[in-house]
Amino acid sequence: MPCERKPMRYGHSEGHTEVCFDETGKFIVTCGNDGDVRIWESLDDDDPKFITVGEKAYSLALKNGKLVTASSNNTVQIHTFPDGDPDGILTRFTTNATHVAFNSSGSRVAAGSSDFMIKVVEVSDSSQQKTLRGHEAPVLSVTFDPKDDFLVGNPSLWWHQTQVISWPLLQKTNDVSNAKSLCRLAWQPGQAKFLAVPVETKVHLYKRGSWDHVSTLTDDLLTQYINVVAWSPCGRFLASGSVGGVLTVWDVNSKLCVERQKHEKGFTVCSLAWHPSGSQIAYTDTEGCLGLLDGLSTFASDTSTTKQEPVKKATKDYDDLFDDDDDRVMDEGLSDTNSPVKKPVAGDDDDDDDDFLMPATGRVRNRGAILDDENSVGSLKLGQDKFGDDDDDTGSTVVPAAALPVPLRPVYEGPMPTPPQKAFQPGSTPAHLTHRFMMWNSVGIVRGYNDEQDNAIDIEFHDTAVHHAMHLTNSLGHTIADLSQEAVLLACPSTDELASKLQCLHFSSWDTNKEWMVDLPKGEDARALCLGQGWAAVATSTMTLRLFSVGGVQREIFSLPGPVVCMAGHGEQLLIVYHRATGFDGEQPLAVQLLQFGGRKRQIISGEPLPLSHKSYLSWLGFSAEGTPCYVDSEGVVRILNRALGNTWTPVCNTRETCKSKSDHYWVVGVHENPQQLRCIPCKGSRYPPTLPRPAVAVLPFKLPLCQTTTEKGQMEEQFWRSVLFHNHYGFLSSSGYEIDEDGQNQSQKEQQELLMKMFALSCKLDREFRCVELAELMTQNVVTLAIRYASRSRRMALAQRLSEIALEKASEVQAEQLEEQEEESEYSSVRQHSGNRQNQEEEEEQVEEPGEEEDGQEMETEMETTETRKRLFPFFLYISVVLWRHLTHSDVISKVGRANPFKVLGSGKPSASSAQPRVTNILDNMTSSRKSAPLSGSAGKPNKSPVLKPLAPRPKSKTQSTLLQMTSQKAAAKRTQNTEPAPEQQKQPDVAPPASLADNTENKRPKTGFQLWLEENRKSIIADQPDLEETDVIKEAMGRFRTLSAEERLSWTERAKGQTGDAADLKKRKRAEGGGREAEDENGRTEADENSAKKKKSLDPSSKLSAFAFNKN
Repeated sequence: MPCERKPMRYGHSEGHTEVCFDETGKFIVTCGNDGDVRIWESLDDDDPKFITVGEKAYSLALKNGKLVTASSNNTVQIHTFPDGDPDGILTRFTTNATHVAFNSSGSRVAAGSSDFMIKVVEVSDSSQQKTLRGHEAPVLSVTFDPKDDFLVGNPSLWWHQTQVISWPLLQKTNDVSNAKSLCRLAWQPGQAKFLAVPVETKVHLYKRGSWDHVSTLTDDLLTQYINVVAWSPCGRFLASGSVGGVLTVWDVNSKLCVERQKHEKGFTVCSLAWHPSGSQIAYTDTEGCLGLLDGLSTFASDTSTTKQEPVKKATKDYDDLFDDDDDRVMDEGLSDTNSPVKKPVAGDDDDDDDDFLMPATGRVRNRGAILDDENSVGSLKLGQDKFGDDDDDTGSTVVPAAALPVPLRPVYEGPMPTPPQKAFQPGSTPAHLTHRFMMWNSVGIVRGYNDEQDNAIDIEFHDTAVHHAMHLTNSLGHTIADLSQEAVLLACPSTDELASKLQCLHFSSWDTNKEWMVDLPKGEDARALCLGQGWAAVATSTMTLRLFSVGGVQREIFSLPGPVVCMAGHGEQLLIVYHRATGFDGEQPLAVQLLQFGGRKRQIISGEPLPLSHKSYLSWLGFSAEGTPCYVDSEGVVRILNRALGNTWTPVCNTRETCKSKSDHYWVVGVHENPQQLRCIPCKGSRYPPTLPRPAVAVLPFKLPLCQTTTEKGQMEEQFWRSVLFHNHYGFLSSSGYEIDEDGQNQSQKEQQELLMKMFALSCKLDREFRCVELAELMTQNVVTLAIRYASRSRRMALAQRLSEIALEKASEVQAEQLEEQEEESEYSSVRQHSGNRQNQEEEEEQVEEPGEEEDGQEMETEMETTETRKRLFPFFLYISVVLWRHLTHSDVISKVGRANPFKVLGSGKPSASSAQPRVTNILDNMTSSRKSAPLSGSAGKPNKSPVLKPLAPRPKSKTQSTLLQMTSQKAAAKRTQNTEPAPEQQKQPDVAPPASLADNTENKRPKTGFQLWLEENRKSIIADQPDLEETDVIKEAMGRFRTLSAEERLSWTERAKGQTGDAADLKKRKRAEGGGREAEDENGRTEADENSAKKKKSLDPSSKLSAFAFNKN
């Protein structure tokens, strides 16, 4: 079975690169031309730990927790592993050291240099050194005999300090860079019977002791020099890497090539390393990239099964029950040297290999390898790794698996728990870096420096008008930071002597003391922190979240359901992500909370799971510039909160789609909804950028992952829903009391409706009429009118008919919304007027004589006061603005109701008193006359200055308009005054009507609503519950409670209010009947005639009406 070649990834800068595994196989260690040693947990590790050893690192060796490197400063250094602490200099050369190697015990290090010398140094005492001279060229490779008897420096054999033999195999060169091959030698592990030497395109095997050339490994496809060779841990296989990028694996027993792979770009392979289990080979090239071959352990099982045939024949029937590949899967990832079934004994020969006994399925051997301790002695392949006759005194034998004394115990074979993600600060780079970004957000950049020269923090603002740059001495060792337009917040971990501290630099403070500091309780460390508008939050190791004011006052404190991962703040919003459970199989089960501060503190999202990509983790969390929560996971998927869809998370971008290489990433620093921009920093071969040079910010577009976005339909759908999603913030901001860009909102709505109309036209061309109706459901009333016109001109009469029904529904919905809005406005204003002036009833009665001017002035004053004091926190500010605007423009309720359905026009061109009822089934009946209805209704809205009309028609938008019944009566009165000429009785009416109307206004101008009655009875309970509320807050709280009542209860209160004002209403009706009896009769006659004319129009052919409408240019 062929092995799998993993995609290569960026490891170091261009140049010679070396690689090795640690003894456990947990880490891959590389060094390169950038002078760094990097420690990778896996090939996909995007945040490797690194150790800087010099300007360039030429070679490395790892043994017993000691890391030895040859660097460009002519020294051989030693560091601890994996901590990377410097442990001294072993030796020095006059030029660069080229190669270093440990002996088998790790007690000595051999180093070769370009000055033709080899030095052998004791690790424990570097003063004990031996220098081997005699080479006539730079030393390219050194390696110890596994028995520590010999040392090979290419290609000369040394015994102690005496040169035993020299092979003139390679052409001498004056410099390592000019050598045609690195000629990295390798001893066979275990008994060290063979020495592998790469010679041009072949590998020569020399036998230990006699030093005879006994075998040659070749491959016809090898056309360029072999650079390096490496033995598998079992000693059976030999891998090589060539200048042309060919990776070859030979079975030394059969001398056959069992695996052949080609470098994906054909670069020179300059280092090879086998995983201790023999299942993987790590390799590097001269471009600084790291690669991996996986699945190599299958070779061992393939070759071992050939010698088990005699046993398997006896149990052939059982063998048929299992697949051959099952055993190979069990073998992958296991060390061949750790199996308990074979132990080396003396006096064995090759023939014993045929007596290998084991159960037919091979499963007991595999399970024993899993269950046995890692330090078991022996090798499964040791007895088979021989050439012909074996003269050696040692061999191997096989203990039958049936004789194993180890009892089988149950083993958990399910998914393993995932290590929980550690807490991090969004917009920061890892804390182990000496130069790092502590915070990069839309306000500025916080850099941290922690090296031998300085431990400081630099703060830079994008807009210098906010504050000038600052330089702070980091004496406390702060590791976490956040930055806002008000302050800088810093936190440091606790030590044995000092507690964890929270430090805030409130640079926007108007006083002289701009800094405060708080010590957290003992045993409590800051894990995450963030700043908002006037507040700061810190989450600690005890799963506690503490809130502070920006001035240093301690505020609320509450517990988190799990360990915090990160936090973000924006304005009055706080976003918290924490662990909700233990994850399995690489998943991170995270939960999210979204809190809203301000006047009403509430929890918008309460611990709901945070969606992440498969086997990914959270990499960035924050808010858009408009205040919408969003986050990015390690797979590069950007998700944003969709408030309009029940606070769900919608993926809007995948940064991996724009990366050129798998190891490249984008480091997100900000999100903007208008314009739609994802601001990020491209990082080559890493997940985060370096501090120097200053990285450049790139802008990526958003794209919803809809289906078939290459088609015209898919592109328009994606643009429409992206526009809807990214303009939801207008509704959130307006509901929160913020000012919004109305021009931008109108432009976005226009863009969405244009896209809907384009999709409608495309669906018409494709004869998808049902889809057209679905699109019309998303349109506004005016755009549906255009869709009807388009359908009519396209001769799609059935579609136009259905669209007309949709238009009627939308018109009625708009009218109902306007009525509800007016009712809420009048209800609130009447309650506010009643509660604000209940001690001034006498003065209010005197002011009724001039209601138009005085009350307008009162509302303007109230409006100005509200605008100045409650602009942000008062949610009814918009309602009052609408009321004031309508007063100033002299608009009438009747005009607003009439415009709700511009298509409902009678034959005479005059609006009907019952226009709100959808009595005409086809909206196309009189579409051409709809333009005339607007000016008529507008003229009807103008107040008549005749004193006759004052007691009959109340002022527009007055505070008595709290019920639908009163609105319809006002509408009918206004229409009568518009369409009827004044009669002599009306001209005489001012002599009688004004005294009566004055009494009416005094008693009935402001009748109590159902809500007002409910408030009078429940005011005391509200004040008792919340005694600190002001009058306006009491009204707001009362309106909230009143809306929570059931529909029946609210209706009962409304009926009670009507019952109290019934007598006055009857009196008003009688006077109205006396003054305008004739006018009512004339109006009824006209109404009947208009209805008859409308009924006659229904009998016309719909197709003729549609075609006439479609080609009407008016």
